[in-house]
Amino acid sequence: MDDILYFEDIEIGDSFAFGPLTLSREETIAFAAEFDPQPFHLSDEAAATTHFRTISASGWHTTALFMKMFVAEMRKQPGRQAASLGAMGVDELRWLRPVRPGDTLRGTNEVIDKKISQSRPEMGIVRNKVTLYNQKDEPVLTMCPIAMWRTRPA
Repeated sequence: MDDILYFEDIEIGDSFAFGPLTLSREETIAFAAEFDPQPFHLSDEAAATTHFRTISASGWHTTALFMKMFVAEMRKQPGRQAASLGAMGVDELRWLRPVRPGDTLRGTNEVIDKKISQSRPEMGIVRNKVTLYNQKDEPVLTMCPIAMWRTRPA
């Protein structure tokens, strides 16, 4: 594949957008019921007794929605996906405001750092800054994923 985006092709400051995706009440409750069954994620009545006031999505659900949108965008760019080797982790994950059923999310990804792996020179490490926004353009999540990328074959 000639259009592969190798580590060497990635520049600090490169960015792209992804999304949108609208969250339904049903999926909010279903995710929470299985993975984060705190009362304020499951019912408006329980949420009314908290600072949330109404049902809100789990932060982990919001993070999973990032991944869903991000991978959907990567699939549109086969050369980018072909060089991606997965992630090593995430730094600085922050849930900035509640995400609620009916919210439409979109995101941005910006490269903030890159370096060749010391132990595996066939790959490089890329740090990104991700921000998710709601339909009011308010940031709802920020994080810094650390991804591994193929280097160009010799």
